[in-house]
Amino acid sequence: MILPRDKAFSTNQLSEVEAILADYGCSLTVIAGTTRTIYAISGDERDEEMVGRIEGLEFVERFDRIQAPYRLMHHASDLSSHRVRIGNVVLGEGFHVIAGQCTIDPRNPQYFLETAHAVKEAGAVAIRGGVWKPRTSPNAYQGDDKALEILIQARAQTGLPVSTEVMEDRHLQVVMDAGVDIIQIGTRNALNYGLLKQVGRGTAGSKTVVLLKRGMHMGPVDEFLCAAEYIAAGGNPNVVLCPRGTKPELDGYRNFPDESITPLLKGRSWAPVVVDPSHSVGKASLVPFASLAAAAYGADGLNVETHVCGSKGIGDDPKQSITPAVLAQLIRDAKEIHSRTLGYKIPLSKA
Repeated sequence: MILPRDKAFSTNQLSEVEAILADYGCSLTVIAGTTRTIYAISGDERDEEMVGRIEGLEFVERFDRIQAPYRLMHHASDLSSHRVRIGNVVLGEGFHVIAGQCTIDPRNPQYFLETAHAVKEAGAVAIRGGVWKPRTSPNAYQGDDKALEILIQARAQTGLPVSTEVMEDRHLQVVMDAGVDIIQIGTRNALNYGLLKQVGRGTAGSKTVVLLKRGMHMGPVDEFLCAAEYIAAGGNPNVVLCPRGTKPELDGYRNFPDESITPLLKGRSWAPVVVDPSHSVGKASLVPFASLAAAAYGADGLNVETHVCGSKGIGDDPKQSITPAVLAQLIRDAKEIHSRTLGYKIPLSKA
């Protein structure tokens, strides 16, 4: 990983660095951070001769070699000062909530628009809404492109950023053309490395945030961070980590709640952590408890399903979406709990 003396290399400087790396079978990925552009090396960066030649360039400030498999997401990388922004807020500064419906029903757009206004009033900073939905059964509702128009309409009416899930290249192109603010990678695609690469490249250089959910069957924390590395290595450092429960499920819950991995993620990576309590527990009555637990573990926010009339919703909304009134109370309580965790320092991993 190479850090320039100025904000970024000039065209000639970049060409000189790339020529040196090519001599050793390596290539470069340009990643524009908040305050400075960094240059990630693809290939074996341990060759001492190559390192010496790079460090000898007067326009290079530093050459860092991180031994962890996730070099860009590691807390010691040059991206550690990068800040992920959603609209007017910075994740990691305070406690912020993304809220909205699991699935936008194009037959009843008024429910989503009413929900959008309600979650804004409750204190959410962004609106979530599923346009396309991964389903176990091919006979279940899979989503509709028309729902994207409703999502964008909600943004226009409320002024809040919007979030939706993509599952394939076509979805990515459509949401980028529409200017969607937050792209969600769902649990079924958390280890779809081809899609992760495509999302990283397709959003590189933009302000688009990528919210990566933890894989349903994912085990090690490092595997989660390596998945995030694919997005950052593609050129987009605006990555948010989202624990959402894993398998096997805990009796009574939809999944096995995993908000407790938040300190582990923060001890290894600089990336903000936003927990999804809705899919973790799968029942509206249990969502507030999982949400407050996430705040206590030091999460930077929540990605929670909310509906003005859950019983009339589709997808997961009837069983796990909370009401805007519950959301408002939850946000107040979570912020208070989160503020009390700030005095506890999370130890950083040396790996």
